[in-house]
Amino acid sequence: MTLSSTLSKMKIIGIIPARYASSRFPGKALALIKGRPMIEWVYKQALKAVSLNDVYIATDDERIVKAVEAFKGKVLLTSAHHRSGTERCNEAALKLKEQGIAMDAIINIQGDEPLINPRQIDILASLFSNDRIQIATLVKKITLKEELFDPNVVKAIVRPDDKAIYFSRQAVPYLRDVDTGQWLEKQEFYKHIGIYGYTVRVLEEIVNLKESPLEKAESLEQLRWLENGFEIFAKETEFESFGIDTPEDLMKIKNSS
Repeated sequence: MTLSSTLSKMKIIGIIPARYASSRFPGKALALIKGRPMIEWVYKQALKAVSLNDVYIATDDERIVKAVEAFKGKVLLTSAHHRSGTERCNEAALKLKEQGIAMDAIINIQGDEPLINPRQIDILASLFSNDRIQIATLVKKITLKEELFDPNVVKAIVRPDDKAIYFSRQAVPYLRDVDTGQWLEKQEFYKHIGIYGYTVRVLEEIVNLKESPLEKAESLEQLRWLENGFEIFAKETEFESFGIDTPEDLMKIKNSS
């Protein structure tokens, strides 16, 4: 059975949050890669995912709206006051519902990953064939010591049944009495790949939760959901993820392409 037939009864929409402001790279959504804005690369990669019924860009800035319209993409103008991509996705979903567009689940696709593999999206979307799943994301095995101890690389602990236990900027679990140079030899560690899927109902619930103590400590919004009793399913992927956070990251993409 193919993925498209498995999900044929579900309607899954891809939403790409793209705000203009960024402390480290303002306007990065419009940064050019081979003459095309980064957000266009993300959008066209997302369109290749067979699991999605449609893809929309949700932004807070008219400049991004105009850029998306120029390459004939679908775009929604949303508030500039959202604290996260999750909140922006929820507003976009509400706007789509007002337009009479029905959906069962939403895939939140990072707007700064121009090389995202469409199979990542399909793997995540496939999890929603299980009606017990409310929130889903991806993890990948860590193979480099530099990633293991980098606080910008979020680590994940996942149960054997694929339910996430915790996310941290620290290397977890801590290996007592083992030299840090040997941690990857003694234990499997996983990093979080920052793409989320949510059922529409649960998305509406989690955006109304108050900021939680663990979320404040780690600056990770998914900890708010865990603290409030929501389950997050985390599926392992072999596909790498590379987000563009700085102009230097953009140069790495340009030099490798």
